Amino acid sequence: MVFSVSPSVIVREVDASAVIPATATPPAAIAGVFRWGPVNERILVTSEDELASRFGRPFTNTAWQNYETFFTAADFLSYSNALYVTRVVSDSTSNATPADTATGTYFEAKYPGALGNSIKVSVTSASSFNETIATVGSALGAEPTITFNSNTISVSIATELADAIQEDDIIRIGNDTIGYQDLVVSTFSDNTVDSNTSFDYAITTKNKYTLPEEDLLALSIERKWGYSNRVSGAPSTNNLNIVVIDKDGEITGNAGTILELYENVSVTDGAKLPDGSNNYYPTLIENNSDWIAATSTLVAVSITAPIYEELASGADGEGETSIALGKLAIGYDLYSDPNEVDISAVLCGKSISSNLANYLVANVSENRKDCIVYSSPPYASIVAPSNPTAKMNGAISFRNSLTSSSYLVIDSGYKYRYDKYNDTYRWVPLNGDIAGLSARVLPWESPAGYKRGIIKNVIKLAFNPNKAQRDQLYGSDINPVISQVGQGVILFGDKTALGTATGSAFTRINVRRLFITVEKAIATVAASFLFDFNDEFTQTQFKNLVEPFLRDIQGRRGIIDFRVVSDATVNTPDVIDRNIFRGNIFIKPARSINIIELTFVATRTGVDFDEIVGQQL
Repeated sequence: MVFSVSPSVIVREVDASAVIPATATPPAAIAGVFRWGPVNERILVTSEDELASRFGRPFTNTAWQNYETFFTAADFLSYSNALYVTRVVSDSTSNATPADTATGTYFEAKYPGALGNSIKVSVTSASSFNETIATVGSALGAEPTITFNSNTISVSIATELADAIQEDDIIRIGNDTIGYQDLVVSTFSDNTVDSNTSFDYAITTKNKYTLPEEDLLALSIERKWGYSNRVSGAPSTNNLNIVVIDKDGEITGNAGTILELYENVSVTDGAKLPDGSNNYYPTLIENNSDWIAATSTLVAVSITAPIYEELASGADGEGETSIALGKLAIGYDLYSDPNEVDISAVLCGKSISSNLANYLVANVSENRKDCIVYSSPPYASIVAPSNPTAKMNGAISFRNSLTSSSYLVIDSGYKYRYDKYNDTYRWVPLNGDIAGLSARVLPWESPAGYKRGIIKNVIKLAFNPNKAQRDQLYGSDINPVISQVGQGVILFGDKTALGTATGSAFTRINVRRLFITVEKAIATVAASFLFDFNDEFTQTQFKNLVEPFLRDIQGRRGIIDFRVVSDATVNTPDVIDRNIFRGNIFIKPARSINIIELTFVATRTGVDFDEIVGQQL
C-alpha cells in the first residue's frame, strides 16, 4: 500500500471482472478386472480403442472373464469421451517372465496378467545384426552339396555353422551381382535349427535365380536379424535395436504384430540423444513401454547373436465373477476424495450382489456429494430367469437390498450386444449406458425418453417390462429400459434411489445433477473469498457473481426461479464475529414430465367450447 503526505495521485485496482465459469461434465470412473495395464491407478481414457489398447481386449474362458466390466466401460465411452479406469487384481495375478532362462533373462512383462505370455522381445547389436555364414566353395566345412532347379535350392552345411542360426533369423542366399533371396529360418522343413544341416527353401518363380552351373560357387550364405526389415539399419556401436512382438496374437489379434520398436538405443547409463532426452535402454523402456520392463540383467553390446526372448508364466488371477469386494474397494477408493480427482459418475459394471453399490454410495458418492453411482441388477436376477415376472421380482429384490440415496441410480438390467473382438454376442449390464446418457445431456435435463434416452449398441433386452411391470419397477425406484417398435431401446425413467415416499425433488436425476453442478461451481468460486473481509462489499460481490450464473441456467430452462441472499440478514454481527460468511441460495428446479394426461371430449354440434372447457378442467 502506498501512503502519501504531499499532494499526489494514488491508483488502486479492484478486480470486479470475475465470473463463475461454464461447467463441463467431469469424467466418470470405473474399477474392475482387466487383462492388462497398471494396477490401482487412475488412468483417463477417451475412447473404446484406447480402452482396449491400454487395458486389453475383453476375454472369457471357462475359468476367467471380464467382458461385462470391459463393455460397461466401452458403452459409456460411446456416449462420452472421458472415463477414469482403474484395474484391480487378485493376489494370484502374476507377471510373465522369460520362458527359457538359457536364452537370457533381460526382460519381463511390465504388468501382471496372462496376456504377457504372448510377448516376445528381440534384441540385436551391431555385431549380431548380420554376418556371412559361408561362401560356397570355401568356408563351408564339409564339401557342400547344392541342388539348383526351378523350384528349390538345397544347401548342406556343417553342423557347427548351422548351430549359429536361430529360428527367427533370416537366411540370405545370393551375391552382390544377382542380389539376395531372403528366407525366414522358421520355414525350415523340420523347424529345428540345431540339428538341421540340410535346408530346403521354396523359391517363387519371379524371384528364382537363373545362373549357369559354374556360377553356383559364387553364391554366399548370410544370416540376418529376423526383424532387420523393420529398422533403418544396424545399430551404432554400443547401441541396440529392440523389438517387442505379439507372438501369439493374443494382444492384437494378429500373431507376429510388432508392438513396439526401439531403434539405436544405448547400453550406456546416462546416454542422451541430441535433444537431451534419455537414450539408455532400461530407462527408455521404463518411461515409454506399455508391455515390457528391463530386468537387472543388462544386455551386453558385445552379443554376437540376436536375442529372441519369449515370456511365460503370467497369470490373470480372479476374474470379474470371483474378484473379492475388498480388491474392488481398493480401486474405487482412489475416487473417494474430491480434492484429488473430479468425477461425475461411478459405474458399478458387473454386480454380483448389492454389496458393491452400497459400498460405493457410502464411501464415494455420499462422501463426495458431487457424483452419482449407477448400478444394474445382477445377471442371475435378470438374464438367467426365463419368466418376466421372476426378472421383475429379481430386480425389485436387488433394489430392496440397496441403500436409499439420491446419489444412486438403478436401471432394469442387461442388454445383448455384439463383441467385435471375439466375434460373438454378450449380455452386458446397462449402467454404463445410463451413465453415458446422463453425461451426454445438460445436468438439469432428464436423460430419459424418446429424445435423449436412446440406448446404443443393443440387439435385444434381457427384460423388456410391460406397462404393469414398469409401474412396479418405477414404484421401487428402478428406471425401466424398454424396447418399442419403431422407437428403439429407450431409458423410460429418471428416478434416483432416494425413495418416492420422501416427496423430495431429489428423487429425479436431473434435479440431483442440477444441484451437484450448481453447488460445485458456486463452492469453487466461493473459495476465492476466503480471508477477505465479511463486509457489505464482499457480500455484494458474492451475490453479483452467483446471480448471473443462475440466471444463465434459468434462461436454459434448468431453473424456474432463484434468489441469492448474502447480506446482513444472514451475515449478522454474531456470524461475522465467528469468522463465517453465509450465502443462502434458493432454487426452484425445473421438473421433468413423467405423466401426460390427454382428455378428449366429444360435444354436440351447438355447444360453445368456452362453456364446456371450464366444466372439464
